[in-house]
Amino acid sequence: MSVNNVKQIWNSGGAVVNAWLSIPSGFAAEVIAQCGFDSVTVDLQHGVQDYRSMVECFQAMGAHPVTPMVRVPWNEPGIIGRVLDAGAYGLICPMVNTPREAGNLVSYAKYPPAGARSNGPIRAGMYHAAGTYQKKANDDVAVLPMIETKTAVENIEQILDVAGIDGVYIGPTDLGFSYGLGPKVDYTEPEILRIYEKVVKECNRRKLNPGIHCSGAEGAARAINMGFKLVTISDEAGLMSTYAKLQVKQTRKMINRKE
Repeated sequence: MSVNNVKQIWNSGGAVVNAWLSIPSGFAAEVIAQCGFDSVTVDLQHGVQDYRSMVECFQAMGAHPVTPMVRVPWNEPGIIGRVLDAGAYGLICPMVNTPREAGNLVSYAKYPPAGARSNGPIRAGMYHAAGTYQKKANDDVAVLPMIETKTAVENIEQILDVAGIDGVYIGPTDLGFSYGLGPKVDYTEPEILRIYEKVVKECNRRKLNPGIHCSGAEGAARAINMGFKLVTISDEAGLMSTYAKLQVKQTRKMINRKE
């Protein structure tokens, strides 16, 4: 992996269709990487993944034209540096509520002078000529703070003004919680849709890329039509569960018809 396809798609004006890996399985990553997604994100926050399984997922998807990304568990330099050193080309960071926190994220993700990332790309550097990864990494890695609280929405313009981010990523369930709504992914409530519209508008003004988590194709298509530039279609656990339930239901229905 030496080219960030996510950034190429954004530069061409397109929208990225992103996969999400919660299960610590290289084989699952290999299967998902062949399904037509533009990028695949390993979830270290709420998934059952750990650092080692993340690396195994990267290795499994490496032969396929998908961009490896990670949602880190928190905004702190240790884990951010490690996932980038392992080869992540996109970074999604939860619970970024202020411009200062967004600035910290950029600092942790960028080499000097743009940031304070420590040098040691033990795996990321393997796929570049010696010394060249460090020269390109600041531009190649996509940095997306998550907007998922009322405080973050109130600070959205200041967060988007932070140099070095490539956009933001909305976590809809926590955002809904913050506004007193029950947890779900594809909100249709007017107060949440107005927030989405504002985020898209402010990102467009700054030539940034808004992203969002969706539960399936319908929500993802609706988000792209709203102007989102990265949409995640559920996760592999959700996709597996949904399809399995559908097949079981159809089987029982067909059996009952014969009876």
